Parts: sequence; C-alpha cells; structure tokens
Amino acid sequence: MDVERIKQIIAEKPNLSTALGMEFISTPEDDTCMARMRVDERNRQPFGFLSGGASLALAENVAGVGSSALCPGKMCVGIEVSGSHVKAVSEGDTVTATARLQHGGSTLHVWQVDISNSAGELISTVRVTNYIISPKS
Repeated sequence: MDVERIKQIIAEKPNLSTALGMEFISTPEDDTCMARMRVDERNRQPFGFLSGGASLALAENVAGVGSSALCPGKMCVGIEVSGSHVKAVSEGDTVTATARLQHGGSTLHVWQVDISNSAGELISTVRVTNYIISPKS
C-alpha cells in the first residue's frame, strides 16, 4: 500500500502522529500498511515503558493512514479501537505496527493491527474500525 500521499498531508500540520514520533511506511501489499515509533519521552509512561495509550494511538493512526490511502478524497475517522497489551517495551526500543485490512466496505473499514518490539515480539494487538465519510462540499 502506497502511503506517500498521506505522509505529505500529515507533515503539513502538527498532529498526534508527529507529536508521538510515528513514521508511516508503504508496503507491497494492497491491504497492509505499517508504522514505526521509537519509545521516548513523547510516548512513555513515567516508569520508562511505552504507554498503552500511545500504542492504541499508533494503531488507530496507522489504520487511518491505510483507510485514507484506499479512499482518496474521503475522510476516514476512527469509531472503535480495542486492544490488548501483552508485553512491555522499554524506552529506547522501537515498535512497529502492521495493519492488515479485514473488511474494506464503502463506509466501514476494519483493521487488525499487531504491534511488535525490535526483537519481533508481539506487544499489543488492536482492532480498529474506521468510518469512511464523503466531505461536504
């Protein structure tokens, strides 16, 4: 999935994904996109571990980028995010989110997002539902 156009839009204004340090990655698969995020002072708990909320934000953002890449000219907004965190990640590590489209309808997209640490170990699994909206003229 080519996300270069969406990356340019994201870079135009300050937003959550840039504030937390997310980097979006194109993939050769049409139904998959990825993002990386280094665990640092922007997205960690006071204890030095990646915040669960930052993991959910990463998942929702990468799924939103994927839906936006699939639906040019539409607005794609998250309406449901549900995740489980299974392993802690320490500050200094980098996590990678891999989002795979499970359902790609005309008004709803459902994504499965797996987040792994730099050793490839699963740290969170997240389901994201996006609502696809035609902007008002």
